[in-house]
Amino acid sequence: MIMNGSEGSRKNCINCTCRSPLFNFLSDSELELIEKNKISVLFKKGETIRKQGTFMTHVLSVNHGLAKVYLEGVNDTNTILRIIKPTTFIGGPGIYADQIHHFSISALIDTMVCFIDLKVFKEIIESNRRFAHEFLKDFSVNVIAIYNRLINLTNKQMPGKMADTLIYLFDEIFQDQKFTLYLSKQDFAELSGMSKESAIKVLREFQNEGIIQITNTEIELLDPEALRKISRVG
Repeated sequence: MIMNGSEGSRKNCINCTCRSPLFNFLSDSELELIEKNKISVLFKKGETIRKQGTFMTHVLSVNHGLAKVYLEGVNDTNTILRIIKPTTFIGGPGIYADQIHHFSISALIDTMVCFIDLKVFKEIIESNRRFAHEFLKDFSVNVIAIYNRLINLTNKQMPGKMADTLIYLFDEIFQDQKFTLYLSKQDFAELSGMSKESAIKVLREFQNEGIIQITNTEIELLDPEALRKISRVG
């Protein structure tokens, strides 16, 4: 973890090209207020960005990298709720409830995150109705997406679960039919709600059937229609 808190290393929030689209609804004076009350931190691959159960003192904006949001269960069983990519803004239900982090976040690759003081964020929410509206809209869309993923994990068989995970990664996260394997086999399992052994088995079956191709560094989608059919039938 590398902190970039000095004035010389801070990136101007007004001109930043890596900021969340939500910041487009802030005035220059509000962006300057955030600039004075935030710190940028570079997290190395595998480092914890935010820990479930700790006090919430900041909201987060991801500038570069890739991270996973997950629930920590008993016996070291985790459930990955979503993958975070650049320009994502992360708050959480604890902001106006108990100010506790209800999920953990860790870096899948080296990831730069801006930590914005929670008190300052609340001040802006209270004074800027348009920003508040857009923030709640973004939060609601993400919660609905998580609900839908959890419903699918509950109702589908293992091939359907893995198909949904792959479609999510190909279509929403990487937006390509080939992507670098930043995720481990354990990550695939935790995204799909199954054991690591089961995840490996299903991925191998998909590869043997010519649906995907996996190498040591990449995964490629060869038959999109077959994958979507598996997702539909569950």
